[in-house]
Amino acid sequence: MQIETGYGPAEAELDGPARARFLLVLTHGAGGGVDSTDLLAARDAGLAAGGAVARVLQPYRVRGASAPGSPQRQDAAWLEIIAALRDRRRRGPLIQGGRSNGARVACRTAGAAGAAAVLALAFPLHPPGRPEKSRADELRAAGVDVLVINGDRDPFGIPDAADATRVVVLPGQTHALSGAARPIEREVSVWLGAVLAGRGAVSSRGAVSKSARRA
Repeated sequence: MQIETGYGPAEAELDGPARARFLLVLTHGAGGGVDSTDLLAARDAGLAAGGAVARVLQPYRVRGASAPGSPQRQDAAWLEIIAALRDRRRRGPLIQGGRSNGARVACRTAGAAGAAAVLALAFPLHPPGRPEKSRADELRAAGVDVLVINGDRDPFGIPDAADATRVVVLPGQTHALSGAARPIEREVSVWLGAVLAGRGAVSSRGAVSKSARRA
């Protein structure tokens, strides 16, 4: 599906029924695509929970750029994308997320998009080697239930337990989360179940999953 925005066309891969329980919209990292291991695992969890899932290639990637440009332009395009997808899939709550830079977009736009929750995969807490340039405020400002899943070897850092509703740290995983399909699908499945049941977070804000450390 192609979606026109004021910043060029985006492309969305849609899976799941037209009359779904919810809409899960996911997007990629700065120079990536929509077929990364973590995004596919989240998609599978969303489909198993009865949702419709859209994996979005943002306009800057469609036109061949590897850098997203200004956050303001990226966020504005994202909100146009969300509006178009919600017009197509009207039923149920919106849950949005992404990996790395896409997770930042999902957090920054959660309120304006009317998202019920955010999934942040490989959230880049700071540039490598620059912990003083923290982006924790983006997580905290989302204003909704946020699940963070990061690897314990991520050079972009790991959010603190207080930065999100739930922080899951996967042992042995880097920023790519390329070997973590099963634990990601499992964590997202449990979280989606709690969000859709109206119970909010699987565990209280400030908790880091110990079970995920053993996953």
